Parts: sequence; structure tokens; C-alpha cells
Amino acid sequence: METEEKRVWENDSELFEMMEDQLYAAVISDALDAAGFREQVLRHTIRPLLPETVVVGRAMPVLCLDVYEIPDEPYQQEIAAVDSLKQNDVIICSTNGSTRICFWGELLSTAAQARGARGAVIDGFIRDIRKIVAMRFPIFTTGLSPVDSNGRGEVVAYNVPIECGGVTVNPGDIVFGDADGVVIIPQSVEQQVIEAALEKVQGENQTRDALREGATLREIYDKYGIL
Repeated sequence: METEEKRVWENDSELFEMMEDQLYAAVISDALDAAGFREQVLRHTIRPLLPETVVVGRAMPVLCLDVYEIPDEPYQQEIAAVDSLKQNDVIICSTNGSTRICFWGELLSTAAQARGARGAVIDGFIRDIRKIVAMRFPIFTTGLSPVDSNGRGEVVAYNVPIECGGVTVNPGDIVFGDADGVVIIPQSVEQQVIEAALEKVQGENQTRDALREGATLREIYDKYGIL
């Protein structure tokens, strides 16, 4: 099949290294649009901890909700979720917009990194950012707070479909985030979308060179169909 001939990666590790090096959120979003998936970008409030941060990997979704009492055995599902992470996973957590929960911190980052996870996307608050920055562990978040999650929020499910940042995320979807935002590539179209994104990058490189040489936007768009 033609798609198999185009494929230039042998496994997820190769794929994600290539994506981190060659792709960016905007061109992936454009490729998703072209494939008919126009609502795959997480809300703009979810931002990288550092502007240069790039995260890419397989989604391991987590759902965390507000609670209002301290449980007899705190952190049970939170521990289980982090311990279940695999090589090349990205933990992606929804707190349903809570401003009470601080789900993620330095120790969870350390545990996730040790298990081979590639980063975390938290639709909610995180803490311990100086230590996380020193670790170079890629994090996207809506905000910062020093509070503990105990008695404020609990993980109620993990490795299940969730809605995060307004987008449905299924286990195994590809998560890609950079300074522009975070996009989700459904597994069912990942090869199609990635190949289309790579092709568009090549077209944008040609377009950029022609613009630098003095071509007009109209000439470029008429020739390449890229803007």
C-alpha cells in the first residue's frame, strides 16, 4: 500500500523523535482540519511551563474530580495511574476546570520520567515548578498552586476516554504540544495526519524560500495552495 511506502518510522520512539524534530502544533492542526477533524486543539488556557517545551507521545488519560473530605486512604488511584505509565506515554489529566485541585508536582514528574513517560498535560493546576523545570520534564498546565491534592481532588478513573480542554481524548491517541498549544491526533487517522503534516512542512519550506526571494503571497498561494 502507498501509505506503507511513505511510512518512515519503525516504532513509537522513532515516530515521536521525528515529530519533535520536524513537526509543530500548527501544521498538525492543519492536517487534522484537512482530514475532517477540526476540533482537536485543547483550550488556549493550557500552556507550556516553558515556551520552548515540546511534548509528544501516547495519551494516558486521567480524570480527577473535586472532593471535600480527606479519605482514609489518600492518593490510591493517583498512585495507580502514575505507576501504570509506559514508555512514550503522556499523562493527560482533566480536572473539569477545577481551581481547587493541584494534581501534579515534582515527585509525580520524577516517577513518570523514570517510567519513560514523555511529559504531562494537565487541564488544571500543578506545583513544584522550579524542580520540574530543573528536571526538563515537559509540562503543560492551566496554572500554578502550592496546595496538596489530598482532600481537594481524587483520581476517579485512568486509561479511559476523557474530555480534556474541550477535546475527547482516548487512550493511545497521540498528544503533541508546543508553544502554540496542544493537539490530539486520533489513532484511527494518525498515519494519514502525520504524513500530511510532513508534506505540508515541505511545502511551507518551499513557500518560505520563494517569499524571501520576492514572490507575492498571491503567487505563492496560487502555486502551492499554502498560506
